[in-house]
Amino acid sequence: MNDRAPVRVLALWCPDWPAVAAGAAAELPATVPIAVVSANRVVACSASARAAGVRRGLRRREAQARCPELHVTRSDPDLEARTFEAVVAAIDAVAPSVELLRPGLVVLAARGVVRWFGSEEAAAEALIDAVAASGVECQVGVADELSTAVLAARRNVLVPTGAGAEFLAPLPVSYLAVEPALSAPRRADTVDLLRRLGIRTIGAFAALSPIDVASRFEADVVAAHRSARGLPERPPSGRPIPPELTVEHPCDPPVERVDAAAFAGRALAELLHTRLAAAGVACTRLLVTARTGAGEELARTWRCAEPLTPEGTADRVRWQLDGWLTGRNANRPTAGIVLLRLEPVEVVASGALQLGLWGGVGDEDERARRALIRVQGLLGGDAVRTAVLGGGRGPAERIVLVPVGDEAVPHSDPDAPWPGRLPPPAPALILNVPPPVRLDDDVGNPVRVTERGLLSGSPARLRWGSRSWTVAGWAGPWPVDEYWWDPVAARCAARLQVLLEGSRVLLVLFGSDGWRVEGVYD
Repeated sequence: MNDRAPVRVLALWCPDWPAVAAGAAAELPATVPIAVVSANRVVACSASARAAGVRRGLRRREAQARCPELHVTRSDPDLEARTFEAVVAAIDAVAPSVELLRPGLVVLAARGVVRWFGSEEAAAEALIDAVAASGVECQVGVADELSTAVLAARRNVLVPTGAGAEFLAPLPVSYLAVEPALSAPRRADTVDLLRRLGIRTIGAFAALSPIDVASRFEADVVAAHRSARGLPERPPSGRPIPPELTVEHPCDPPVERVDAAAFAGRALAELLHTRLAAAGVACTRLLVTARTGAGEELARTWRCAEPLTPEGTADRVRWQLDGWLTGRNANRPTAGIVLLRLEPVEVVASGALQLGLWGGVGDEDERARRALIRVQGLLGGDAVRTAVLGGGRGPAERIVLVPVGDEAVPHSDPDAPWPGRLPPPAPALILNVPPPVRLDDDVGNPVRVTERGLLSGSPARLRWGSRSWTVAGWAGPWPVDEYWWDPVAARCAARLQVLLEGSRVLLVLFGSDGWRVEGVYD
């Protein structure tokens, strides 16, 4: 039983921040429609662009067709962080101890600012006014838990104490993955799976059994389920922070240029993660501190949903130093930086960090790469390959093997629409030579896929060699009609997911030679 009183969290969100930062950098009026693109797709757009039909996920050409006067710019995380520092400085003048989740979104403990202004409503108004004075619009949300407060900020709502689950219940389940700073990249796939299972709201997701969720999904989804039920997302950490984890770098001569500061920050990030790895911990909240030759001390805390990697730490240090050294606010230092310090404020067990095959800390990746190149030199250029996720409809054709050292580029776009594509999750095992099986209905007639892409009957029994199983359930079929213009390569097939008696799930493929087992689910 947890009788800990909830610590209220205040979140402040600046809508469409990438587009706002791009407009400010280009000195465009607020009425000009703006779209920020990455990999030729819109990742953010202004309100005026949305009014003209522009949406996230659109291709650049389609967005420009919908809005001919659209100002298009490339995604620039450095610009977004540098511009946002002025907003954070304005918030910091009203409420100290601000923590950045990403450029455009900050959180802080509500208790101190509420005591100062007298109420949550007054504190929210004061913060909105402070940000508005810097020329930026924002919204504020308050709730018992951090993720609930962030979603409340998107609705500009102050959630009463203890009413987090009630506030979240009617929201679409897609809101679980709407904020990348609070969720793992794979959560979008989980949300898509929940929708296909008929779970449309966060309340319906919260109604699922915690045991079923924990046995089916990974830790990130379990945390989302706790949040959906209004429970604390993470218990208080009792792990003390060893003082030797803090790393410092004296700058002699003082650093005044962003590139020199970023170089020092990257080296410091590598040193920090070497010490974290030796201690068996990973950092989830990082304090970046800079001391100048004039005695000024600048500090900012960054919070992350997942443990930081060396690259993530270096990026945040670079963004922060860029904002301090080139920003147009009162916090800009009057002298060069003479000391950089990185201090982990909160750590978790290193098992929470999904490392690469060789760890991904320090120079381990580089040593592994050199070893693979030596093996490649002994066995030949195509002998050592790495897998790249590509486009396709079936799980086997989406795996592209690329020789080590070649550019890891798939043969087709994995994010392109693929009609008939098998939905996630993918099978745990793909069979190189799919064995033949037979599907029968309840009267013993073979089940086939018709020309209209439908099953000729309901599968009731699956025969694999000399063994047979009762079919407890099935999903599909997913028809595939490929290369119809090429008589040699043309293929008509259909995939079906089959749940057998005993909880074994198979992926079977129907083609010109009948049914075959293409994959097995774990």
